Amino acid sequence: MKILMIEDNNSVSAMMAMFFKKEQWEATFAYDGEEGVEKFSEANGDYDIILLDLNLPKKDGMQVAADIRRESPTIPIIMLTARDSESDQVLGLEMGADDYVTKPFSPITLIARIKALHRRIQLSQISDDTESESSEYDVQTDHFKLNSKTREAYINDQLIEDLTPKEFDLLKTMAMKPKQVFTREQLLQLVWNYEFYGDERTVDAHIKKLRQKIEKAGPKVIQTVWGVGYKFDDSDAGE
Repeated sequence: MKILMIEDNNSVSAMMAMFFKKEQWEATFAYDGEEGVEKFSEANGDYDIILLDLNLPKKDGMQVAADIRRESPTIPIIMLTARDSESDQVLGLEMGADDYVTKPFSPITLIARIKALHRRIQLSQISDDTESESSEYDVQTDHFKLNSKTREAYINDQLIEDLTPKEFDLLKTMAMKPKQVFTREQLLQLVWNYEFYGDERTVDAHIKKLRQKIEKAGPKVIQTVWGVGYKFDDSDAGE
């Protein structure tokens, strides 16, 4: 695995370098936001996962995430933050992070989160390739279609642009069972595929960002079922 860690604390970076070496992962380190964006661009985004500190000199983690997302909408990002407020964590997820870890953290816990996210993406890609062999689209209705092999989704033939890996998986999970109501706990288990410490804000933040991207291309198809969760329903998308 190739990792880019953007972290201004030298002690944290040095500690994680030892753990990455033990896992036989190739790690690149940047120590401020500008350097992080430069190294990502220089490598043409050739990383499996980005570890991104929220509090960085020269350019903060939120802006770095936005810059990276413009270059690569699908690169997995785990945000590292010493801030423990709900608004900071949700904002990080809304800026495109797939996961977050609050400092101080256990290196073993971070390694586990990296493996879980990477494993989820690999399994999704294998599943996507298998499912796409028999049909161009995994989900296709009068108004919506989704292709797992190309990781593209369309609403009324308009591409839903810049979906992150988690946003695509979230959309696919719900679209595969239209009108079924999913609780936040179910979506955490199905999409994140590991215990997310019961943090339902993760789902809400991703749903919010996903809706914004869908509604740029077409009507609202992800609906809130108050007191329960969310559902996908495109039956009125043509109106």
